[in-house]
Amino acid sequence: MLEADVIRSLAEELDEAERSATQVEQISRRHPDMDIADSYAIQRSWTDIKLAAGRRILGHKIGLTSRAMQQAVNIDEPDYGVLFDDMFLSETAPVDTSRLIEPRIEAEIAFVLSRDLSGPDCTIVDALEATSYVMPALELLDARMHRVDPETGRMRKVFDTIADNAANCAIITGGRPMRPLDLDLRRVSAIVHKNAIVEETGVAAGVLNHPANGVAWLANRLSQWGESLKAGEVILSGSFIRPIPAGKGDVFQADFGEMGTVGCRFD
Repeated sequence: MLEADVIRSLAEELDEAERSATQVEQISRRHPDMDIADSYAIQRSWTDIKLAAGRRILGHKIGLTSRAMQQAVNIDEPDYGVLFDDMFLSETAPVDTSRLIEPRIEAEIAFVLSRDLSGPDCTIVDALEATSYVMPALELLDARMHRVDPETGRMRKVFDTIADNAANCAIITGGRPMRPLDLDLRRVSAIVHKNAIVEETGVAAGVLNHPANGVAWLANRLSQWGESLKAGEVILSGSFIRPIPAGKGDVFQADFGEMGTVGCRFD
């Protein structure tokens, strides 16, 4: 386990990187013996910094939910991060690229909870019963540390991504809010256009066979820290498309069928 002062220093470094829109060296390169527990410790320390600065937690995100992505980074479970109040962007307002480093877009289903949800024995049924409604969402990813080390070409590790708040930057929701049992969530699909060209398509079953499984997994995972999901929180259940690079001037629209559409544009 990394020393507490090292964890705090790395969290402060990530916070400054986000505020200045500059990348830092991969943490796993500097600390090759770190593990996933260290990564989450850094993430929690960064969360404490944000809370002390006046931010509020409004939800959580789940990542690495597909089998292919887990195999690519050599893990056997998803990861997660925190959604803060300043991460919720409007469809009608342009995304300011000046504050971003390497933005990418993913398509997901957002769950809005009507009651608290806690582990360690949370099931998919519990997750569905605790959900007020689901809605289409785009997750905006960013990288506060190098995805590819400029000196060695070394790819970042899952430890880096987790410490970097699971690469989360923002969330855009839209479309048609629906009750979770009014549709077959496994079969929800998304057709994602970038600049009027179909860039990616995907089906929600790619998220742990059912996106609500991700919500249940997160409730169980958080229970080891004595934490739970809270009523009113928004849970991003995981992407079912690959991340799409975004930049100034790009316009995205994701068609979720009967759930409607959600989009954003970058200025």
